[in-house]
Amino acid sequence: MIRPGLCSVTLRALEPSAVVELAAAAGLEAIEWGGDVHVPPGDVERAGQVRALTEGAGLAVASYGSYLRCEGPAAAVEQETRAVLASAAALGAPRVRVWAGTAGSADAAPDAREDVVRNLRRACELAAAQGIELGLEFHGGTLTDEVGSTLRLLEEVDHPALTTYWQPHQDMPAPEAIDTLRRVLDRVSTVHVFSWWPGSERLALSERSDLWREAFATLAAHGGDHDALLEFVPGDDPALLAREAGTLRELLAVS
Repeated sequence: MIRPGLCSVTLRALEPSAVVELAAAAGLEAIEWGGDVHVPPGDVERAGQVRALTEGAGLAVASYGSYLRCEGPAAAVEQETRAVLASAAALGAPRVRVWAGTAGSADAAPDAREDVVRNLRRACELAAAQGIELGLEFHGGTLTDEVGSTLRLLEEVDHPALTTYWQPHQDMPAPEAIDTLRRVLDRVSTVHVFSWWPGSERLALSERSDLWREAFATLAAHGGDHDALLEFVPGDDPALLAREAGTLRELLAVS
C-alpha cells in the first residue's frame, strides 16, 4: 500500500489546526509533522496536542520530520536525539526522519563520516528501544547526496531500525532518478513527492507525472507499505494543496 500524505513543512506558515483541516479536505491520509515549527523537539505537550488534532480529523501521523543531523560530540547528539524521540513518541510517530551530516559525500572527511555513522547507530538503538524507526533524508549536501553513498551508509550503520527516504535529486533527469529508487528499493520507507524542474523551481506535480507514475509503479511492484508525502507546492500557496493532492491520488490510483 502506498499512502498519500503531506509534509507539514509545505504549510509551515500555518497553525497545525489549519494544516490538518487542509490535508483532510484534500483527501490525504497522513501527515509528517516537521520539527522546525509545528512540533519542536522536546516539547511533548505540543506534540500531544498535534497528535490529537491529527487523529481527531481521521488522519494518521506518518512520521516526525526532525532536523537531527547526527554529527558532532556523541553526548550532545544523544541529548538532541532523546529530545527528538520524546516528541516523536508523544506525537505517535512510527518513524523519525533524520539527516546524515552537513557535508556531501565527496567533501566529508573520513573521520566526519565515521562520526555520523556512530551517532546514527546510537540513535537507532535509542529509537528501536521505543519501537520507532529512523529514515534518512535523501538529500544533497549530506552523505545521502549520492545513491552509492546512501547504500554504503546503511551498511555502515547496520541497524534494522534504519531505513531511507527517497526523492529525485535536484536537476536529475527522470530515468536517472528512477534508477536511484530501484537501487535503494529494499530500504525505502517514505517518499517525498514534489515537482521541481529545473533546479528548485516548483512546478505543478502534473508537470513531472511521468516520473511519479513510474516511481509509484516501481514501489507498488516491489510490495510493502510506503508513505508518499507531498512536500511543497508552487508558490507555497495553500490554495493549491487540493489540486496537488488530487494529482497525487490520481497517480497512485494507476500505479
